[in-house]
Amino acid sequence: MSNRAKAKLALVAVVAGPCVVLRLAGTHLRPEAAALVFGAGVVASAFLLAWAAEAAQVDISGSLAIALLALIAVLPEYAVDLYFAFTAGHRPEFAQYAAANMTGSNRLLIGVGWPLVALVAIAAWRRHQGRPPPGREEASPGRAVVLPEQSRIELGFLAVASLYAFVIPLTRRLAWYDSVVLLAIFAGYLWRVGREERGEPDLVGLAAEVGALGRRPRRATITALFAAAAVVVVAAAEPFANGLVGTGAALGIDKFLLVQWLAPLASEAPELIVATLFALRLRGDDALGTLLSSKVNQWTLLVGSLPIAYLLGGGGGALRLDARQTEELILTGAQAVLGVAVLAELSMSRLEAVALFALFALQFPFPGTGVRLSFSAIYLVLAGALLLARRRHLPATLRTMVRPIPGTGSRPSPVRSADGRL
Repeated sequence: MSNRAKAKLALVAVVAGPCVVLRLAGTHLRPEAAALVFGAGVVASAFLLAWAAEAAQVDISGSLAIALLALIAVLPEYAVDLYFAFTAGHRPEFAQYAAANMTGSNRLLIGVGWPLVALVAIAAWRRHQGRPPPGREEASPGRAVVLPEQSRIELGFLAVASLYAFVIPLTRRLAWYDSVVLLAIFAGYLWRVGREERGEPDLVGLAAEVGALGRRPRRATITALFAAAAVVVVAAAEPFANGLVGTGAALGIDKFLLVQWLAPLASEAPELIVATLFALRLRGDDALGTLLSSKVNQWTLLVGSLPIAYLLGGGGGALRLDARQTEELILTGAQAVLGVAVLAELSMSRLEAVALFALFALQFPFPGTGVRLSFSAIYLVLAGALLLARRRHLPATLRTMVRPIPGTGSRPSPVRSADGRL
């Protein structure tokens, strides 16, 4: 392994080490310090998971690899949110934080993650105009990131989960039957992507060095990275979550907003960084495809797991939602429907990326019931208009959910030219 790779691992160890040591020693920090120290541990664990999951693609064939990569990359986010739901079982005031963390993480993916990688990919291709990199000589400078046909699988399951999500606000609770439905959707998604074939993984950085090792050392290294990340996540999740809540109380900041945005931003930062690096390397399809898969994971597995964690923590069969949490869930569902509509043609243009980010960013200066419901309506109206205009693509998406796609062993170029050609 190169010195650069070793330096990266050493840096992660320096960042993650304190939270493990402090947790084992039983040391209690002030809320602000706990949020910083243990939050850094969450970020470090996410990097370890991302590297391990990418390298593991060498030993996992099929489209299942990218689904597992997306799932593993967001495990730190799951740990924090499941802690909130578990604690709500015996401390009801924590129920609002479970809903806050879940809605924040889901909205960050579409409102920030998707536009970020799309704009970076488009900019990267424009910089290569006239001098394309090796292997991309036939590609034209792009104005939209284009996803492969396999991505209709994720798109279809995301659409189904998004439609079902509107049932939850009607009942004002996350119940056991919601878990059954959402986990069934997730299981169907994994079954479906497991039937698709993909080309060889194109790894970069530390993951590429691990993937290039011999079979035994590679698997040993990947196992060690996973194990180290698991130790850090277990050590950091609880004090990080409590530190966020305590920081909000100490500084007079809205605790709901702090948990909703800061925790997901910390736990998903490595995933966004990895996806952005893909985009910079002219792999915008992989970048956006990974974040699309992450959205499916979070919108099904994460949301469906919350009632189970709540039950295990001593709660009843349903995690009840107050008015604010219900509105946040409606807004999150509406944004997901718009995300499906934007990708209905398996592409995202610069204008669409800017619009998704702008709609996300404009909500912050004007919090309140009226703003949340107004933006929900805007999302749904725009989604309806786009789906109507792109309705000819919907049957193909539905067919892809249940039927293998013939002749899709490799991925296309990630960016489309101005005239729509690849």
